[in-house]
Amino acid sequence: MCGLGLWYSSDKVPPESSELDTAFLNSSSEVQGMHTVTTLEHLYQPFPHSPDRPQIEEIPADAVPEPYHRLLVHTHHMTVTVEEFYGVPVHIRVLEARKQGLDYARKILLVAGEHVVQFGLVRIDLSVCSENIRQAILAEQLPLGRILIEHKMLRRIEPQAFLRVTLSATMAEWFHVQAGSRSYGRIGVIYTDVRPVVHVLEILAPIPR
Repeated sequence: MCGLGLWYSSDKVPPESSELDTAFLNSSSEVQGMHTVTTLEHLYQPFPHSPDRPQIEEIPADAVPEPYHRLLVHTHHMTVTVEEFYGVPVHIRVLEARKQGLDYARKILLVAGEHVVQFGLVRIDLSVCSENIRQAILAEQLPLGRILIEHKMLRRIEPQAFLRVTLSATMAEWFHVQAGSRSYGRIGVIYTDVRPVVHVLEILAPIPR
């Protein structure tokens, strides 16, 4: 997505990634100008005072253990993948949002049944979205993945980093685990054609062994 400027004060998917997904994840963009790098700093820029911010360590895709590997190492929307894993639809709880013009960012929790199963932080370029998609996003009622799928918005999902995460006390409280617990996540970009629309951080709740 293009820079957000100043801010003021949220298909069926196969259960395992395919060979095509793996090849895609292990390759860099072949065309100059079609690859946008997203960082944790970029994602948290609209939220400078964030006690939820965790400690992260970037790791290769093959170092992500199961069942997190199944949930993260693919090129599908996490909404669908998480619903497939837990067997129930998910809904969102918006924690905090920022908007200036057509630039929008939010922190959300994905909830499956009564359980928080994922934290998400997105920065969205609404100028690339049609008016009906824009309104659906700003209504803050549905997961982003479901909106893009239901509105058939042409998109390409590019995971850029896989993360080993040490949870902050705030994030651990959301997941009902101890502060300092470990989980896994990813940073990615969603494109329409060659233009980045969404930059996203996705962190899974720890999954009991």
